[in-house]
Amino acid sequence: MTKIIDIKTLGELKKSAYKSRSVKDELRQNLILQLQKKEGGFEGIIGFEDTVIPDLQTAILSRHNILLLGLRGQAKTRIARLMVNLLDEYVPYIEGSELFDDPFNPISWYAHNELNTKGDATPIAWLHRSERYTEKLATPDVTVADLIGDVDPIKAATMKLHYSDERVIHFGLIPRAHRGIFVINELPDLQARIQVSLFNILQEKDIQIRGFKLRLPLDLQFVFTANPEDYTNRGSIVTPLKDRIESQILTHYPRSVEISRKITQQEALLSPEQKTSIEIDGLVKDLIEQIAFEARNSEYIDKKSGVSARLTISAFENLVSNAERRMIINGESSTAVRITDFLGVIPAITGKIELVYEGEQEGPAKVANMMIGKAIKTLMLQFFPDPEKVKKSKAPNPYAEIINWFGDSNTILLNDDLPLAEYKKSLNSVAGLKDLVKKIHPKLSENQQLLLMEFVLHGLAEFSQLNKGFLDNGFAFSDMFNSLFNLEPDEDDLDLDDDRY
Repeated sequence: MTKIIDIKTLGELKKSAYKSRSVKDELRQNLILQLQKKEGGFEGIIGFEDTVIPDLQTAILSRHNILLLGLRGQAKTRIARLMVNLLDEYVPYIEGSELFDDPFNPISWYAHNELNTKGDATPIAWLHRSERYTEKLATPDVTVADLIGDVDPIKAATMKLHYSDERVIHFGLIPRAHRGIFVINELPDLQARIQVSLFNILQEKDIQIRGFKLRLPLDLQFVFTANPEDYTNRGSIVTPLKDRIESQILTHYPRSVEISRKITQQEALLSPEQKTSIEIDGLVKDLIEQIAFEARNSEYIDKKSGVSARLTISAFENLVSNAERRMIINGESSTAVRITDFLGVIPAITGKIELVYEGEQEGPAKVANMMIGKAIKTLMLQFFPDPEKVKKSKAPNPYAEIINWFGDSNTILLNDDLPLAEYKKSLNSVAGLKDLVKKIHPKLSENQQLLLMEFVLHGLAEFSQLNKGFLDNGFAFSDMFNSLFNLEPDEDDLDLDDDRY
């Protein structure tokens, strides 16, 4: 049996079972088949199964143009790109056509001329769905010529044609996307006068170039993306254009640590060596995600700007790489991620958060450390008793031996490049620390045990039971009260003319 894509002429196409349909009908019919077969669709999109995806499917069934509205890092562009999978695998077009004309519904002068002169012998070519996607990032310098087209005076002069003749037009991105999906990202960044040029395309299916009206019934599925922040900071979507976009779908950030973790693990790029030589416990994976949740609720970070899912992905990659760096420096063949490795995620956080005035006063690095600390404090309660509650309780305090050890003027330094033997020795030197972890979590590997031992120290510091000092390459833990009373004044704080000095 001859494959459909082996058809080379219009006559052969007419004899086949092929039926032409619009892009929106393709999307609709293929989605219906997908739903009937109970197939998922939109692979790789996690956390939108009960919210965004149903709305998107409804819009496609309604043959609507779509606006995806949400903060940065909410998979808007990825969703748009995945819509291509709902198109037919191949569609025929008149070979040589700049606009990929449908042989049964030609719109260009070239296609009409080919059909009139060659009839059933008109050559047919096939377009794969991957080539039927066009994407444009809206920037202030985008012009009408970029999107719709312009008159080419050289063509007009060479061919001795009037400027109103279709053959002298250099078509822009939108006409060239005929019979496909056209996406404009960050729509509010498009100047208002450029947005106006889209009115007729969306509604009347004609375009105007240099005052010459062309009736080209373009067959397009439009998808727009926008960030709510842009409405106030950079621009807006003009009301008549918004009115012509039939469905506006709101996206959102992951609503649980579990979903956020799945996204990060799916998207993070780790080398094969990192995957085999570095142990990454579930605790540190959850800790990375909790940082983003704390940041989205922080008074220091601009909520309108949002905290992208890219933060956790970049942070996780940095976390693993920091552990890898230590392993290489110490000449070790394997290692496990530690809490001290979170020093390496700070650059991934500071570049992806927009601070409000109070945050700017604190500084991005300090805010990043705060978010890590808050994440540790939140997760501490999932693994160990609440230090504040046990302190007030009449029952024996499980942390008492640890706190008393530091109260005897003991300190430990945990650098992020410590070899395993020294790291283990430092943690085991803290009285009661290992016993506490073994009592509450008895079935752990050695690496997991060491991780939780360090985690307890960070957790107690976040609950103000211990003092945690920040070093350039690690942390210093000491008694809370001794650190308060043994502070030496900085030289900058001393008034050398004061009689007290």
